[in-house]
Amino acid sequence: MTSIAEYELPVIFSHADAARLGISDRQLYASRDAGFIETLARGIYMQAGLHGDLDLLEIAFRAPIATLCLSTALARHGLTDDIPALINVALPRDRRAPRCSAPITWHRFDHETFDIDRTEVDVIPGYQIGLYGPKRCIIDAFRLRHLYGTDPAISALRRWLRSPAAHPSDLLDIAQNFPVVEAPLHQALEFLL
Repeated sequence: MTSIAEYELPVIFSHADAARLGISDRQLYASRDAGFIETLARGIYMQAGLHGDLDLLEIAFRAPIATLCLSTALARHGLTDDIPALINVALPRDRRAPRCSAPITWHRFDHETFDIDRTEVDVIPGYQIGLYGPKRCIIDAFRLRHLYGTDPAISALRRWLRSPAAHPSDLLDIAQNFPVVEAPLHQALEFLL
């Protein structure tokens, strides 16, 4: 039996990727059982010894446009003390959420505003996941306060304002793209400043 080491497999690959290269199920499972590769999620494999957040890695593999948002992104930016039980991930409205084993809450954001204040962060070298910046996270917390309440939005804004890099005018510039947010954000800024 031929070893899969002879094939040029990417760091992360699917069962279908392996089959396209001519790797049999027997070779794949033997390599897994021997510890050369590991199962990342159902139908997804990775080279053994990779270190990183495996949930984020699965999300990045299955949905490359996926973007961490809301409480997950707020926590990454230090704008909340809450540790979310589920990973909040945004996709454009026209994208279907893939099935993942990771604990995820999928959100659908408007395609026209999806990339506003969006960056990418490395999960492992070669695999990134989107992350909304602090200003966009605050705006989204205000925009979705009917679902999550006003307290998380106000608390995140208060923390952000303490940062030396905080410029309320920048926040208001981004808020212009989200008309439903402008009035409550102005009120909150007037109260906190």
